[in-house]
Amino acid sequence: MSQPNPPPGPPWPGADERWVERFQAGDDRALREAYDRFGGMVLRVGLLRLGNQHDAEDLVQMVFVRAWKGRAGFDPTKGSLGAWLLGITRRLIADRYAALDRDRRIVAAAEQVAPTDVESAPADRVVDRVVVGNELDKLPAEQRRVILLAFYGELSHSQIAATTGLPIGTVKSHIRRALIQLRKRWEVDGATS
Repeated sequence: MSQPNPPPGPPWPGADERWVERFQAGDDRALREAYDRFGGMVLRVGLLRLGNQHDAEDLVQMVFVRAWKGRAGFDPTKGSLGAWLLGITRRLIADRYAALDRDRRIVAAAEQVAPTDVESAPADRVVDRVVVGNELDKLPAEQRRVILLAFYGELSHSQIAATTGLPIGTVKSHIRRALIQLRKRWEVDGATS
């Protein structure tokens, strides 16, 4: 006869026995305790996989937002909270790489079907497009993607958030940071008056 499964203990050493109940009930202190315990781990994974402090910080935010929204799905009998959060982290990183790959394919397809009649455009417009394109390429990947969706795709902040899966605050931050960075570069390079 098989032994019954022991009742689940705390999701990490030192957590109180009622932590899971508090977390699943929506106690924001339980979320804070989880963040204090595992936020650094998620950040380190983000830094290793994404190679950028800003993107890693955004990843931490997305992981804990996703964990909070899906908190009813955490089952301590199936694994620790740390393992559950790492699973969310891996899925978000995989989604990000898939989105970047989709963006590359879209850009490549657009370049193939773009009109090649550049000779009729005024020389200044051609130069401006090259300068803007080069500066966009220097932005971090996530900022570049959000800027392209906002200005070339003409999507609203909400539409960009829905398309990318990023929180709307992160979308706005990416746009603001990218525009500040582009402006600084153009002022340094003398591209703007």
